[in-house]
Amino acid sequence: MTRMSISTDVREIRGLGDSWTGWRPTTTVSSMAAAFLIAFACAATVLAIFGVGERGTSIALRVTARWSFFLFWLAYTGSAMARLFGPRFAGLARRGRDFGLSFAAAQVIHVGLVIWLFYLAPGSNGGMVFFWVGILCTYLLALISLPRIRDSVGPRLWPTLRTAATEYIALAFAADFILGPLQTNKLGTHPLTYLPFALLLLGGGGLRVTAYVRQQLHANEIQRL
Repeated sequence: MTRMSISTDVREIRGLGDSWTGWRPTTTVSSMAAAFLIAFACAATVLAIFGVGERGTSIALRVTARWSFFLFWLAYTGSAMARLFGPRFAGLARRGRDFGLSFAAAQVIHVGLVIWLFYLAPGSNGGMVFFWVGILCTYLLALISLPRIRDSVGPRLWPTLRTAATEYIALAFAADFILGPLQTNKLGTHPLTYLPFALLLLGGGGLRVTAYVRQQLHANEIQRL
């Protein structure tokens, strides 16, 4: 191995995450591990209380979905909040990749529970194409975020892929937190388990659209000068 390749690998390892402060994880790897362990602890606790059958697994799926969504929402809205509300949210924007990879790590537990539910109830795996495409988008983003792969994709294609995959994941959450509950009336009968997450998702989408419009208006103003 050449000295150049060694230095490149070292830069990539350092690129796994900017330093965090205080009680928070210090690298992206440690934040991913923390996200995974929290998801695992949540699932294990629910299964220990409600059992490993269909009921316990369904509850564990809902709990891990909400934990994963929290991490996704931070990655989804961080840059938009920094653009709209200034430097006080710059830290969220800088750590967007950390939150995104932590979301991917937490989703491992959620996917495992989905597979376990399929084992318990083989007939429940219908209509899951939307979900699996969302999972594909999640891990595609995680893979492309690696410095070497991102550089090979190029600075023009990477933002397009990132935006398309991120918005698809948001749509998958919308199906879970908004469309599905509305169809089954769960949003009306169990609002505390769905409504806060539905409002966060809608608000996050609004933040992203507003930030994009402001950015385009600013770019147009610069061009007119």
